Amino acid sequence: AKAVDPNRSFNGEPFAEESAALKSLLASLGVAQWTAHVDLHETTNSDESEFRPAKAARDGEEFVPDYIPDGFYLVGNSESPQAAWQKAIIDEVRKVTHIAPPDEKGLIIGTPIAQEGVINYPVKSLGLCASVTGATYVTTTEVYPDSPKADDEQCNRAQVAAVTGALDYILKEDLKITQ
Repeated sequence: AKAVDPNRSFNGEPFAEESAALKSLLASLGVAQWTAHVDLHETTNSDESEFRPAKAARDGEEFVPDYIPDGFYLVGNSESPQAAWQKAIIDEVRKVTHIAPPDEKGLIIGTPIAQEGVINYPVKSLGLCASVTGATYVTTTEVYPDSPKADDEQCNRAQVAAVTGALDYILKEDLKITQ
């Protein structure tokens, strides 16, 4: 196993075949400017028990155990956070499942929360998938199907709610602009 995260392989030449395939597909579509990019993810217990230890071993680093946030959260773009849009998504998802609380330090996966259920990363410089379209509205969802508080169906509905909330917000904002 190469312990390569396809989601973090969008800087320069992709390290993961999946990333290269997505970049090729998007280039073939000829879209000048994407409006939104909602990257749907799930984090399972195997991230902590298999992927992270393998990545640490590959990189010659000590594996430091961490935790997987219990609940839904978003990773926005710190270079263009779109806070109202992120909030609209969280508000829709909250109707379906629980939102991941921050840890005792006010962090989710080691990052300060920007608002309830939202952290922001510099998606382009980190080479995250959410950066590949250059869209105005960018987010990555994270659901936790191994949570004792949710099941697979609930996680699927949360992803649908995220997309619906994202699109409803954009449509509402577009109507404000055109009126």
